[in-house]
Amino acid sequence: MPERSSKKKPTRGGGSDPNQIAARILREATGEGEEPKADDGKNPAAVELGRLGGKKGGKARAEKLTPEQRREIAKKAAKARWESQDD
Repeated sequence: MPERSSKKKPTRGGGSDPNQIAARILREATGEGEEPKADDGKNPAAVELGRLGGKKGGKARAEKLTPEQRREIAKKAAKARWESQDD
């Protein structure tokens, strides 16, 4: 389905509300930068630990694979990329 030009796209900094625009301008002028992020309820230590494991995971997996296994994985990935381009 074609995109409709009448749909409004979200704008940076709060749209057309004058109060939100004024608040964004004030933050930028005073150097505060981004809006404060809401607490997502995640434990920062757990997030960091998960990040460390994620960094190690791909390399450790690659070291355990045989050349044949890597070849099969690469073929499957290439096939998926080519099939997604047909859309």
